Amino acid sequence: MVFDTIAAIATAPGGAIGIIRVSGQNAIQAVSQIFHPANGISFLNCPPRMLVYGTLSTRDGKILDQCMAVRFLGDKTYTGEDMAELQLHGSPAVLSETLSALFALGVRQANAGEFTRRAFLNGKLGLMEAEAVADLIAAQTLEAAGNAAGQLSGTIGSHMAEIRQKLVALSAHFLAVVDYPDEEIQPFQMQQMIQTLSETAEKVRQLYDSYETGRILREGLPCAILGRPNVGKSTLLNALAGFDRAIVTEIPGTTRDMIEEVVRIGALCLRLQDTAGLRDTNDPVEKIGVERARLAAKNAGLVLAVIDGSQPLTDADLDVLKQASESPRAVVVVNKCDKPTEVKIPEGFPYIVTISAKQRVGLDKLKTALLECAGLSGAVFDGGMITNARQAEALLRAADACKQAEEAAHIGFSPDAVLMDVETAIAALGELTGQNVREDIISDIFRRFCVGK
Repeated sequence: MVFDTIAAIATAPGGAIGIIRVSGQNAIQAVSQIFHPANGISFLNCPPRMLVYGTLSTRDGKILDQCMAVRFLGDKTYTGEDMAELQLHGSPAVLSETLSALFALGVRQANAGEFTRRAFLNGKLGLMEAEAVADLIAAQTLEAAGNAAGQLSGTIGSHMAEIRQKLVALSAHFLAVVDYPDEEIQPFQMQQMIQTLSETAEKVRQLYDSYETGRILREGLPCAILGRPNVGKSTLLNALAGFDRAIVTEIPGTTRDMIEEVVRIGALCLRLQDTAGLRDTNDPVEKIGVERARLAAKNAGLVLAVIDGSQPLTDADLDVLKQASESPRAVVVVNKCDKPTEVKIPEGFPYIVTISAKQRVGLDKLKTALLECAGLSGAVFDGGMITNARQAEALLRAADACKQAEEAAHIGFSPDAVLMDVETAIAALGELTGQNVREDIISDIFRRFCVGK
């Protein structure tokens, strides 16, 4: 597949070094007109995959920078077409002028994700591997990066392609028997079909079931710290953040608006929200803060319900626990264990941790509980988790279609009727791996990428 030539800055602004990536049939030719190797050899004749030192010129031939350049040939490149990269000083002016010089030579600005899109269209990456590139760039934890790297290497994509091929072979075998009855083709075995469909549905469903945990790994969790005034919510935020992010005083109602901080606990990225203490108040400003705290708890993926362990439960504490019980995930934090314990938590909360946020006691147990509550404790991050909603939806359709085909075969439907569901599963898996996917879906996927990747 032949495309025009594109270029983009491939590094974040503000660095000492900036990289401009060029790809397309005229990539090397264009770069050779503005980059001149110090050894006097034309860039066109420099060895591929070898950095070359030289000078960079503007559109009118003035020296702009001293830099390095490298060229890559054909199908051995990321995009599957000729590429060149310029490694310049990171000045925005230098990078901008270099792009202008390339554009004057007929190169155009790359769109978001266009390099990876070309890699997919040229068969260098499957669609799942291409989406893993975006996950790797956006990874907020080492574990998320490891899972994305595993997917990039084809951990899931190749496995799904094999499963799809089994279904294709199943369908092809039946059609061959029907279309060529006089040929010596092994008879179609309904029991074999049922077994294949059952195994396929199970494998695909297992992968789909990893999505919720994978989504948390990729996106993290919004986490509301909920409690009545002066139970230690802000102190807990500071303890988890590792520095004094929130103001802590003995005066009730100090926290009136939400304070947010991102905290990484192993594989889990928590977007902590320290909220106003839940209580009845006539203060109009504090009342708004309380309302926002309730809304934060309602929208949070996880609630930390903080209770003062040195006092018996109050009506406000019971209100906090009720809010926590309505959350999809909740950890009850019994704070102030450095004082005599007076509290008893009602049954129904699987995660209850006793700590002293002020003394930094029990934080390791809390972090363990948070990982378990999020489903990330003991997980393997080798690329086997689905993190993408599009992929999860395609897997669900494929699993459902296989199950429907299996059930239809069990109750005696004819093979051709069963294979209608098999074809549905094949199509869904093809969308997953990119073997058959609509152009609008492809465009939407790569539109989410950054420019330069």
